[in-house]
Amino acid sequence: MPNLIEGAEALRRSALEALNQVTDEKGLEEFYVTYLAKKGSIPGLMTHMKEAEDKAAFGAAVNKARTEVTAAYEEKKSALGKLTLEKKLAAERIDLTLPPEPMGVGHVNPYRLIIDEVTDIFLEMGYEVCEGRDVETDKFNFELLNVPKDHPSRDMQDTFYFGDDFLLRTQTSAAQAHKMLEMEEKRPIRMIAPGKAYRRDDDDMTHSHQFAQIEGLVVDKNISIAHLKATLELFAKKMFGQKREIRLRSSYFPFTEPSVEVDVSCFNCGGKGCAMCKGTGWIEILGAGMVNPRVLQACGYDPEVYSGFAFGVGVERVAMLRYGIDDIRRFYQNDFRFLKDFPLK
Repeated sequence: MPNLIEGAEALRRSALEALNQVTDEKGLEEFYVTYLAKKGSIPGLMTHMKEAEDKAAFGAAVNKARTEVTAAYEEKKSALGKLTLEKKLAAERIDLTLPPEPMGVGHVNPYRLIIDEVTDIFLEMGYEVCEGRDVETDKFNFELLNVPKDHPSRDMQDTFYFGDDFLLRTQTSAAQAHKMLEMEEKRPIRMIAPGKAYRRDDDDMTHSHQFAQIEGLVVDKNISIAHLKATLELFAKKMFGQKREIRLRSSYFPFTEPSVEVDVSCFNCGGKGCAMCKGTGWIEILGAGMVNPRVLQACGYDPEVYSGFAFGVGVERVAMLRYGIDDIRRFYQNDFRFLKDFPLK
């Protein structure tokens, strides 16, 4: 039936004319539904195939209409998409000539301020910095430091274990054992080991399962406790002021012998007695002592030839005293209200 073929051709022309009138994506969608969708006019032509006398000619007319209209539709869709994108980019354009929003200046955690300050003091004194490892073996954390298995002092250093042999270190002294064993040709050592230590402890205002230490070690010939006292006295003056004095009190640590607790004269009251020093005029700041000959021997140094001293500073304790911080947990909470009082250097 010639009229079916003519109808297909007429529909093709009207579809292309209608497409030319489309100016936005909404109109394009309506066009698609009307002409090209599954139930649209052009696919609907195929329902008349049984009525056509020349089915081949009618099929060719329908395919021509579908192909040309679909191609024109895709071209229009692409053009409208580019136009929409250009409008969006123009609306969202950033004027790079405008000044940027001001960025706030960061602040340094007092934990890091103290580590940097103590490290600078000992670097000026010729010490080497060795940070060590957070995960240690029982051998380096305890045994080489004269703390054998089942030693009572281990109860005070209960920590976090990975199996039977690996653990989170309870003190940075383990770095000292590594350093002594690494020295194939045994020679003098002057080192500090800053870093984190871990012990299973209740978290409260003065205790934390994680804390920081700076351990120091000197090994050489003819080292005496007089060298230890002079070193710590110089450190106290640089850290807390030239008027500060120190005193040594007898104590016990398994890796030093003799061992001492070190107090500094109160920098708040000048030694007269106040709430900070509990009326004594002194504040305990660290533990120290002469390296136990057993430790030297276990780490390959002949205790008949070499001697040495070691000390350990609690970073948070010094920071709390220096800055009047009342709760050790503040160091680890990243509270900007707390950190804003400690600007960059």
